[in-house]
Amino acid sequence: MNSICAIATAAGGAIGIVRLSGTNAIEIADSVFNAVNHKSLAESQPNSVHLGQIVAQGELIDEALVTVFRAPHSYTGEDSVEFSCHGSRYVLQHVVEALIEAGAQQAAPGEFTQRAFLNGKLDLSQAEAVADLIAADSRATHRVAMSQLRGQFSNELSHLREQLLRLTSLLELELDFSDHEELEFADRTELLQLADTIRQRVSTLAASFRTGQALKKGIPVAIVGAPNVGKSTLLNALVGEERAIVSDIQGTTRDTIEDTIQLGGITFRFIDTAGIRHTTDQIESLGIERSLAAVSKAQVILLVTEPGVPYPVLNDLRPDQTVIRIENKTASFQAKFGIGLEELKQQLIAVVPAHSDTDIIVTSTRHYEALLRAYEALQRVIDGLTSGLSGDLIAEDLRLTLSHLADITGGIITPQETLNTIFSEFCIGK
Repeated sequence: MNSICAIATAAGGAIGIVRLSGTNAIEIADSVFNAVNHKSLAESQPNSVHLGQIVAQGELIDEALVTVFRAPHSYTGEDSVEFSCHGSRYVLQHVVEALIEAGAQQAAPGEFTQRAFLNGKLDLSQAEAVADLIAADSRATHRVAMSQLRGQFSNELSHLREQLLRLTSLLELELDFSDHEELEFADRTELLQLADTIRQRVSTLAASFRTGQALKKGIPVAIVGAPNVGKSTLLNALVGEERAIVSDIQGTTRDTIEDTIQLGGITFRFIDTAGIRHTTDQIESLGIERSLAAVSKAQVILLVTEPGVPYPVLNDLRPDQTVIRIENKTASFQAKFGIGLEELKQQLIAVVPAHSDTDIIVTSTRHYEALLRAYEALQRVIDGLTSGLSGDLIAEDLRLTLSHLADITGGIITPQETLNTIFSEFCIGK
């Protein structure tokens, strides 16, 4: 496979890394690198680091450390070389240009990780976790990405696959000996119990997607109430800055205002909304409409009032939405002075389901949709076992279930367009 290269670190640091990988990566690296001990990288030991100079067309580009990795013991599973240079964007780009002139190609986004997948170093769900780990901006999203990268999700799917294969083999064995009525290889009651157990586990994994999306994008929290009860003051107090305009004039907030903070390692996305009241002001009415739209999308609703002002009535709330009532400007809660704020933060943290490092949280829409398809196929298996359907028809739905679960890890032939879509979302150099 042709060698590829790219800058693998963000600009602005003291050290920058250029990554090179492919069948002739070490040969290409040797053509631009002069080690201080005058030995070629081709003679070096695996996982060894070498000091020397990067030179192209007789010009000294940088003094650098070069690390050599030999297949299959590298990130991509190929021969790989990493150049640890000074962090100048000019220097790093010059190194890349020198490698391209020596025969390498510029790596596409995610191409290093795609090669790791194709060479069996990672399955597809682990490869996707690499992008999630890079994008992690909170303790919660970091834990979820690390869990998936370490293979906990893959191991769970592997366990389900073993159980499904046992189901399939028993049914197909029954079909092979269908002429011998006195032989029974598949106890339908036992198969039904096993299929239901697998279905429940798939359902649990799919249900974790809502939590995964909330952790990934931030828990949406709508701050709702009548005008001038302190909603904007509460937003400013929570985020620790003057994010929203505070005024005694009713209707000051005409549109939704958003900001995020982290509480307990979890990102919360707060939405300050226009005060809900009857008004003839056209612009304020539009703001109130957007407030109600924000309420419909929120996972948590902070319903704010003050003494003598009723809480607004919100209709059609979902069962999964949490409403926290706050009576502002009282002895127990004053947003302006931070009284009661810590207690409110603890209430918000408690809204998010607790999970340990061993819990599996699904964050990918692709994984979620595959789990739903697997669930539907398993439901047909259960219906077939219950109604006495022919074993060959049940076995077909079991094979479909296996196929849907394999879509997640790439255990079957994954269409190239799917791979291109997945890896195109990665940054260049990874």
